[in-house]
Amino acid sequence: MQMPSKRIRIITGATVLAAVGVTAAGAVAVAAPEKGGKAAAATAGQATSQNVVTTDHLTIAAASKAAQAALAAAEKANQHVSVSVVDRNGNTLVTLRGDGAGPQSYKAAEAKAFTAVSWNAPTSALAKRLEQAPTLKDIPGTLFLAGGAPVQTKGAPVAAVGVAGAPSGDLDEQFAQAGVAALNG
Repeated sequence: MQMPSKRIRIITGATVLAAVGVTAAGAVAVAAPEKGGKAAAATAGQATSQNVVTTDHLTIAAASKAAQAALAAAEKANQHVSVSVVDRNGNTLVTLRGDGAGPQSYKAAEAKAFTAVSWNAPTSALAKRLEQAPTLKDIPGTLFLAGGAPVQTKGAPVAAVGVAGAPSGDLDEQFAQAGVAALNG
């Protein structure tokens, strides 16, 4: 391969240096204070406060505490369950599969928690709504069986606890409620 001429190398080098200089000048301009002392970077691409919603979320420590309490309640009743805690957006924070819990219980616990937080209601109450609106069960990720309980702050859902694997949904929900209760103490 032939080495470019000295003239081409100088022109290329000057072009690269010019590009770097323009980029650096742009970065300095973005960080430079505007009138009133605010940096342009602070306002560029920023939403105003009236366009932003602040929500409460359960901490991972609280989610772990709730999951452990639900699992402990199930173990005390000699039941083998899985427990899941989801955040306000339905994202899984913690899932514990208890010793001896069935393989289906893991996903079922997550789906019950997701369902409870989505409607801010215990899944036992939601299961009764299926009589009037049977297509609710067609919503992806939901499971309308007892065993999910929402966690609320100021009446709004911030998380939910889901339990699956006990012989009845009533027991699953009792254990989920024990997880929620652990957050109040």
